[in-house]
Amino acid sequence: MVLGVFLARWSVPALIHGTAHVRSDVNQAPHLIVWAVLAGCMWAVANTLTVYAIRDVGLSIAFPLWNSNSLLGIFWGFLFFNELHYAGWKGWLGVIGGAVCMFAGAAFLAFASAHQAAPGKATMGIIAALGAGMLWGTMYIPYRKAYLTGMNPLSFITFFTVGEVSTMALLAIGYRGAAPLWHELASARTVLFWLMLGGFVWVIGDLFQQYATKYVGISRGIPLSNTNQLWGLLWGVLVFHELRNASTLVYAQVAGGSILMALGALAISLSSATEKEHSSWQDAAHREGERYGVERDYVSAGMEGRAHSGTDHRRTALDWFVIASATLVFVALASLAKLPTVEISSGWTITLTLAMFALLFTCGAFLWRTTRFR
Repeated sequence: MVLGVFLARWSVPALIHGTAHVRSDVNQAPHLIVWAVLAGCMWAVANTLTVYAIRDVGLSIAFPLWNSNSLLGIFWGFLFFNELHYAGWKGWLGVIGGAVCMFAGAAFLAFASAHQAAPGKATMGIIAALGAGMLWGTMYIPYRKAYLTGMNPLSFITFFTVGEVSTMALLAIGYRGAAPLWHELASARTVLFWLMLGGFVWVIGDLFQQYATKYVGISRGIPLSNTNQLWGLLWGVLVFHELRNASTLVYAQVAGGSILMALGALAISLSSATEKEHSSWQDAAHREGERYGVERDYVSAGMEGRAHSGTDHRRTALDWFVIASATLVFVALASLAKLPTVEISSGWTITLTLAMFALLFTCGAFLWRTTRFR
């Protein structure tokens, strides 16, 4: 999966803006490479924890628990980046009220997991999901530092993936050993395409989250993006038949907890930033720029979503080579792929896939018209 993430992290920026745009950003703020790699390392550990969480308590329950990362995001945004400063009582009410709803929803889901998970596994699954949420919540500190400084999300994620791949490789080799790991990957070649495709799709969704972090902050953008918990619930229950044999009470707890957490996230996201709060964001941005010696106009251009002088570049032969190489890898793996033997609901799979693509193209077109992916 992480190799699929790696290919997407390099090919998508090359397609949208070109690698020259990435080099320009790095020349302006080279210190952010370290922060991007660090964020990628944290993501890899958190992503590993989600595997154990899904195994022990199921997708429909683990999803909302690790989305507690938004609560940490609110805290870090306030503490380090002046978010919610001068937000007014309405802003604070929306954020705190939303946080209370999310805590309550998480409690419902944690209680329901004791009925759904295998004996002795519920506690470990809950701990793994919450641990992933803690790491992902802290990971947004490098995000916000980068985007307040003016770096384009497409540039940041390019180096983010270096931390992802290196950490994931160390974890996999440390857990399995190099030779057994290679043997296992070779024997699973018929499903590698699906795993890497999952990583590629994840990057597309994460790209929208990166722009949300850039333009509305982590205290608002992350809770709103965490409505992915509802998608997880729908895929888990409708497509993969999770909770099939559960009681009506468990269904009520899972559905009620997920809806409550989603409402909390919505309340937070609707607490729009005031003009004074935006001014405090600018103070934080200029503080970051002065700390690392970044050009002031570059910082301002990044915050306003406009092109900085000298940052518009044409795609080069290197860009097309990166795009073609990533495409060829996926084509080669697709030629070996077989459909996994998993019991799913075909009708719901098609329905949810069509809905996903409709949202993707609608939101992508709106983001392009508004920001040109700057």
